[in-house]
Amino acid sequence: MLFQVNTQMLDACVLSVLKAHDTYGYELTQTLKDNLELSESTLYPVLRRLTKDSYLTTYDKPVSGRNRRYYAITEKGTLQLSYYRAGWTEFENKLGSLIMGGEQNE
Repeated sequence: MLFQVNTQMLDACVLSVLKAHDTYGYELTQTLKDNLELSESTLYPVLRRLTKDSYLTTYDKPVSGRNRRYYAITEKGTLQLSYYRAGWTEFENKLGSLIMGGEQNE
């Protein structure tokens, strides 16, 4: 990918995936890797930070005799995602118009 994903964009992507359904770290990484250049070592610190900030919660579920840690979005995380989505719309409209050669929306 030519453009780098900053922290807020990565947070928004993680929250968006978890808004659809709870998932565990490896599955989340694979979902994000389909759209971003991302490694597991990048994702786990993000998950820890979002959990610490109360945007995510975790729970364990037994799978094949082992516990798998699942992540779920919280109410606070849903509010933050709404904030990110509003910001993304503005970002996309202004920069998209500028980069693609049209007039900038105001």
